[in-house]
Amino acid sequence: MYKSFSMELAGRTLTVDVGRVGAQANGCAFMHYGDTTVLSTATASEKPRDGIDFFPLSVEYEEKFYSVGKIPGGFNKREGKASENAVLTSRVIDRPMRPLFPKDYRNDVTLNNMVMSVDPQCRPELTAMLGAAISTAISDIPFDGPCAMTQMGLVDGELIVNPSQAQWDNGDLQLTVASTSEKVIMIEAGANEVKEDVMLDAIYKCHAVNLQIIDFINKMVAEVGKPKHTYESCAIPEELFEAMKKVVTPEEMEVAVFTDVKQVREENIRQISEKLEEAFADNEEWLALIPEALYQYQKKTVRKMILKDHKRPDGRAITQIRPLAAEVDIVPRVHGSAMFTRGQTQICTITTLAPLSEVQKIDGLDENITCKRYIHHYNFPAYSVGETKVSRGPGRREIGHGALAEKALVPVIPSEEEFPYAIRTVSETFESNGSTSQASICASTMSLMAAGVPIKKMVAGISCGLVTGETDDDYIVLTDIQGLEDFFGDMDFKVAGTLDGITAIQMDIKIHGLTRPIVEEAIARTREAREYILKEVMMPCISEPRPTVSKYAPKIIQIQIDPQKIGDVVGQRGKTINTIIERTGVKIDITDDGAVSICGTDQEMMDKAAEMIRIIVTDFEAGQVFTGEVVSIKEFGAFVEFAPGKEGMVHISKIAKERINRVEDVLTLGDKVKVVCLGKDKMGRMSFSIKDVKD
Repeated sequence: MYKSFSMELAGRTLTVDVGRVGAQANGCAFMHYGDTTVLSTATASEKPRDGIDFFPLSVEYEEKFYSVGKIPGGFNKREGKASENAVLTSRVIDRPMRPLFPKDYRNDVTLNNMVMSVDPQCRPELTAMLGAAISTAISDIPFDGPCAMTQMGLVDGELIVNPSQAQWDNGDLQLTVASTSEKVIMIEAGANEVKEDVMLDAIYKCHAVNLQIIDFINKMVAEVGKPKHTYESCAIPEELFEAMKKVVTPEEMEVAVFTDVKQVREENIRQISEKLEEAFADNEEWLALIPEALYQYQKKTVRKMILKDHKRPDGRAITQIRPLAAEVDIVPRVHGSAMFTRGQTQICTITTLAPLSEVQKIDGLDENITCKRYIHHYNFPAYSVGETKVSRGPGRREIGHGALAEKALVPVIPSEEEFPYAIRTVSETFESNGSTSQASICASTMSLMAAGVPIKKMVAGISCGLVTGETDDDYIVLTDIQGLEDFFGDMDFKVAGTLDGITAIQMDIKIHGLTRPIVEEAIARTREAREYILKEVMMPCISEPRPTVSKYAPKIIQIQIDPQKIGDVVGQRGKTINTIIERTGVKIDITDDGAVSICGTDQEMMDKAAEMIRIIVTDFEAGQVFTGEVVSIKEFGAFVEFAPGKEGMVHISKIAKERINRVEDVLTLGDKVKVVCLGKDKMGRMSFSIKDVKD
C-alpha cells in the first residue's frame, strides 16, 4: 500500500513515500527534501550469522553522479569505490543507529542510501541520515528507535538549521546531532573556534528539531510500520556467568584487569581464559561462549570498580591525564616531523609541502568543493596493538580518524595567499591504547609548526569517557580514556580545539543517549585538559611556527601577472613555459587570475625563472636593459633572445662603437650580451643596441 507523508522542516518540505518502491526490502523510504531525492532501504537476514560475537551492521551511502548531471570520470564511466565523503557519511549514519539495535541481535542488517538527485539547498547527506532512520523504524527489524538527525550551520553569528550546501561549506560550524525522543545519541562537528556555550546551544537546538522529526516518524510507524520480527537471541546464559565466578572470583578478576600496562593485563586475561577453558572442557556449548562471556565479565568488573569505587584500571584519578611527552624533528630530511605520546598511545606525524598544483582533486556531488589543499592521512598498523595482520590499505576507521584530525586543523591552516603550498600530514600510529585520533591532532600541530607552516593557533585534542548506572544521575565522566575504558565504557567524547574555542567534536556512545549535564561536563572537562596539554606539554616543545620552511622543502615564489598575458607566458603549445622550466629546473603553476607560483629548491634558478616571466609580460619601452643570448646571425645584424620565446634584433650598426664589416667579427652564436631597447622597428620587431648600453 502506497502512502506519502510530509512535514515542513527548516523552511523546506520533507516528503517520504512508503510502498511506492522497494517493496521487497524489510523497510523502504523514498525520501524527497526539496529536490534532493534519496532511496533508503533497510534489510535483514532471516537467521543470525554463525560464529560471531558482534552485531553485523553495514551502512552504505551511494553517490550517483547522475544526481548532479555528471558522467563519472575514468575509463569505465561508472561509479567506482566509495568516496571519502561517502565513507564518512556512512559512519555518521552508523554511529547513532548501532546502539539502538538489540545487543544480542546477530542477524546481518544493511542500511543502503542511494542519492538520486541533489538540490544544493537540501544536503543529500542529511536526507540519507533521515532515510536510514525512517526505513529502519517502519521495518520489521528490531530497533529501539526512532531516532532523527539535524544539522546546524553558523553564518555571520547566526545559527541555521539544516543549512544549504554553500552555507555548510562556508560557515563557521558544521554540526550534526542525532537524538532519540529523550536524549542526544551522537554529535559530529567541525568548527572555526566556536565557543563552548555556543556549541552547547547549537547542539540542543538540533535536539529540539529532532524531537519534531521523531513525532513525524512515530505517525508514520503507527500507520505503515510493520510488527517487529522475533529473533534468536545470542545472549550469554546467566548460569555460565555464575559458574565462571566460582572458577575466577570477582576479586581475582579485579586484580587481573587493574594495571596500567596493557601487555600485563592481556597476559592476565589469557591465563584466566586458559583456566576457564580447562574448567569447562566437558561442556562444548559453554566452551564456545567463553570469549564473549569473559569479555562481559571484564566489562562488568571494570564498570563496577569505576562507578562504585571511583577506581580506574591504571590507578589514575577520574580527571587525571596519562603521562604526556612531545618532541619534534625525530625524522631527518622530511619537511617536518613531531611525536606525541600519551601513556601507551604514541603518534608520529610527518608533514610534506608541495606546490599548489599537487592539491587533491575531488570528483564528488558537491560542486562547491573541487579540490583540497590540506590533507591529513591516518594509519593504524597491526603492530601498534601487538597484532599480526597484513595491511590492506585504510579502512573506514582510518579514513574517519584522518578526517577528524583534518577537520580539527583546517581552521588554523594559513590561506594560499599567506602560504602558497599544498600541505599533507600523515599520522603513523606507533603504539595504541586509546585516543589515537586526538594524539594525531597534537602531533600534527607540532609537525606543521616544525615544517614552517604559519598556522594561526595551536590545536590539541582529548577524549572523555563515561560509565553509567541504573539512573540518569548515576554516572562518572572520565578524562582521557584508555583502550579498556573505551571498550567497556558507554561513551567516547572527542573534542579538539585551540585555547579560544572548539574546532572539532566526535561523540560515540553505546547506550541510548546522554543527558544534558553529561554533555556539559564532558565539554568542560575536555576544555580543561586541552588547555593543560597545550600550555604544559606542546608549547614548551615548540612555541611557534618556524620562520622558514626546511632546506629539504620546496621553496615557492609568487608573482602576479596580467591574466591577458598568460598566453604569452605559456606560449604556443606550451613552448615558452616549457623552455623556462627546462632552463631553470623549477615547477610553474599559473591560475586563471594570473597568480604565478614558481617552485624549486635552488633560489637562484627560481629568481631567474621569475625574471624571465616578468620580462615576457612587460610592455617594453625604450631604455630598458636586458641580458640575452645571440640565437641567430644575419648579414644585417643579430637576433638576441632576452626571454624564452622573446627575441629582438641588433642591427650591425648597433653592435660596436667602431664600424664593423661582419657581425661574426664581434658576435658568435650563444654569446651572452647586454642590450638596451630602442623600441620597435618598421617591421614591428623589438630593436636593440649593444653599443648604447651604459656601463
